[in-house]
Amino acid sequence: MFIQTEETPDPSVLKFLPGRKVSPRDVTFANVADAKDSPLALRLLAAGAVRVELGPDYIALTKPAKGQWKTLKPGILGAIMDHFTTSAPVAEEKPKAAAAPGGVSADDMGLVTDDEIAEQIIDLLENRIRPVAKDHGGDVVFFGFNPDRGRVHLTFEGAASSLLGGIQTMLRHYVPEVKEVVNHADWIPRPGLESEEGIAVQAVLDEEINPSVASHGGKIRLLDVVDHTAFIRLEGGCHGCGMADVTLKQGVEVAILEKVPTIQAVLDTTDHAEGKNPYYQPGH
Repeated sequence: MFIQTEETPDPSVLKFLPGRKVSPRDVTFANVADAKDSPLALRLLAAGAVRVELGPDYIALTKPAKGQWKTLKPGILGAIMDHFTTSAPVAEEKPKAAAAPGGVSADDMGLVTDDEIAEQIIDLLENRIRPVAKDHGGDVVFFGFNPDRGRVHLTFEGAASSLLGGIQTMLRHYVPEVKEVVNHADWIPRPGLESEEGIAVQAVLDEEINPSVASHGGKIRLLDVVDHTAFIRLEGGCHGCGMADVTLKQGVEVAILEKVPTIQAVLDTTDHAEGKNPYYQPGH
């Protein structure tokens, strides 16, 4: 078996071309939990990759920040060859629906994931939208479709959330049943927002923080309050800002802890770069 390699514009990503079909659809695995149903992805993560993307005829792997391809390639090539000498499947035939944030499934929300319209939406996402999202350093995953409302729920990774308006335009054009496209993260029930702590934290954001942040084109959104921890997301001009940690530590966190003393930590869930979630906690 002869496996070719192909460089990409990103030096941390290398394509491996095994000369045979790999996956019927593009599918990405960022960790072992994601890859539990893909023997090939599990092998590659074990061989040192930190992200695995399977395409129709290629395998794109991301190396660790301090890793070197010259030391990783022998183990990766061996893992690919070992896999294709077995009868194990590469991955599931259909892309998985997004994991259910907050423990709320698509069925719980009356969303469908496998009817004819959902299949059309998934096809457009896989072939037209996800490649663009990946060029922007993120990803878009189908969560479900509400046929009564014509509403598509998607989950976003990285900077891909900025594409929501364009995605809605495209889906509405090609799938007339689609009336609206939403970020599913904004539809998850969050009882913490209605708690005494949640209301108090939101007041701090509305009255003290966001008026100032808005002057820079940004916004701090409160996502939830759980176990005396406030989960926030930096949006607009704040997203991807190199001063995000400083803004959080010197401004947002200080104000929240001062005004709401029962809050013990403020966590930033914003994906600022490389598909990772940098969190800040007091004392770290």
